[in-house]
Amino acid sequence: MPAFQTVRGMRDLVGEEAAAFTNIISKARETAMLYGYREVITPVVEPLELLSAKSGEEIRQRMFIFKDLGERQVALRPEFTASIARLATTALKNEPKPLRLFSVGSVYRYDEPQKGRYREFWQSNFELLGSARPEADAEIILLTNRLLKSLGLQSYAFKIGHIGVIRGILSQEGVEEKTQNAILQRMDKKEYEEALKLAPNEHCRNMLDGLLKLKSNDCFETVEKIKSYVADCDKAKGAAENLGEVLKLVVESGCPVQVVEPAFARGLEYYTGVIFEVYIPQLDIALGGGGRYDRLIELFGGEPTPAVGCAHGIDRVAIALQTQKTEFAAKIGKRVLVLSVNDALKVEALKIAQMLRDAGAAVEFEVMGRKMAKALEDADKRKVDYAVIVGERELKEGSVMLRNLSKREQTIVPINTLADKITN
Repeated sequence: MPAFQTVRGMRDLVGEEAAAFTNIISKARETAMLYGYREVITPVVEPLELLSAKSGEEIRQRMFIFKDLGERQVALRPEFTASIARLATTALKNEPKPLRLFSVGSVYRYDEPQKGRYREFWQSNFELLGSARPEADAEIILLTNRLLKSLGLQSYAFKIGHIGVIRGILSQEGVEEKTQNAILQRMDKKEYEEALKLAPNEHCRNMLDGLLKLKSNDCFETVEKIKSYVADCDKAKGAAENLGEVLKLVVESGCPVQVVEPAFARGLEYYTGVIFEVYIPQLDIALGGGGRYDRLIELFGGEPTPAVGCAHGIDRVAIALQTQKTEFAAKIGKRVLVLSVNDALKVEALKIAQMLRDAGAAVEFEVMGRKMAKALEDADKRKVDYAVIVGERELKEGSVMLRNLSKREQTIVPINTLADKITN
């Protein structure tokens, strides 16, 4: 009898390969803890109707679909977000917002096997539900940055865009959603000529074609070009402005953004806002990516809920680390809430949060725009150890207000000694 082989596109992980996966998953869990995300475990098998609702035609055609013994149409999950949306409308529907959820495991797509692309692959997944504010989008990008940095990965860079720019143009031209999705699918695969052929008229084609040519070496300059280009389209201009807000928070917090892509699209239909992917120069495949999806929870029967999330390809990150011959290690600390007294101080507050995470503190950043008393009350209920309050007067003196939530004590602490004060 011949020895059994793995099914095509599946593989065994043994020894160093398995250790690499375990290490990446461990770092993803550590990142989840540092950012205040709690882990959830969802089924590998879900109803086909759930998984196909807004996945995109490309993914729907590549799902592993079968009937169970009860003649129900089910499928192996091709990604995590639909399962998280289902969970948010059922077991977690009465939970206070924001919901920060982390999951990790295998997902399945019937792709042609090649380097970095398997039919069974692993992802770490982060979802932030309940906030429509730019700092929520920024958090998802920054935690991706944190994860890759903690793994010791070098020379990685982010590509960022906003799906609302293209959808804004197409909506103004009267293009129905099904055709919009088809155009975006082709743009995702860089089949730009095919995408332009689907545009309903010459003006629409010219608008999309012009958008493709707006790139520059400066990401903020690209945003300004997009805003100017779509000035007569309110939805597209609003999307570009939102992209600029998120970009400011991300870049000024030290995240390496290499490209702002005016006509960037991803293969999932549910995106509504900022989208991103991350790459290293040695590989032409994305190591991870994500974006905003503000209508998916409602589609699955929940209350209207803004949401943003990302997934990191563990197989691909392992290949990237192997390519760069990188090794790594880990550590966790006190739980801290960082918040600013007003929006003008958000960037400085984000920098302080990043500094504390680098020192091993588990930091949650206030992304709900709540009044200070409410945010502190919430932190106290969740047994957070410290609150760092960034105020104008203290900041001018190079300090912040540090509140010990269990002892109900607060002091003014210089920023350069803050990490030591919290972690020692």
